[in-house]
Amino acid sequence: MGVVIDTSAAVAVERAGEDWLRLLDPYAQEAVALPAIVYAELLVGVALARTPKQARQRRRGVVALAGAADIVDFGPAIAERWAELFADLTRLGRMIPSNDMAVAATALHLDYGVLTGPMDEDHFRAVPDLRVEVLGR
Repeated sequence: MGVVIDTSAAVAVERAGEDWLRLLDPYAQEAVALPAIVYAELLVGVALARTPKQARQRRRGVVALAGAADIVDFGPAIAERWAELFADLTRLGRMIPSNDMAVAATALHLDYGVLTGPMDEDHFRAVPDLRVEVLGR
């Protein structure tokens, strides 16, 4: 088993003022992956920080998380999975945001679940065969 971290989980930990590596505590015995798109979204948070101090704190969190989890590129195999998922969700009439589809495709490719923030990114539940875990539950 393993888990892919969604941006919503990291954002929730940051907003709670906690150490970003707390995300990984429940998964000490599992593989943890950070999709490249999530890494990019977290870097957007650094770039959009309101103050230099906030940018430094966010960057420290991103660097720590990236150092503790495997960053998974959106390569050909995951692109194939993304395309299949896009077609499946289109047929079902249950599209989800494209970045989240990349997160889901990464998780499905690795046979991992997805860890979301405590507000629960319900749209992940539209993805057939995807295990969704909610931070704090």
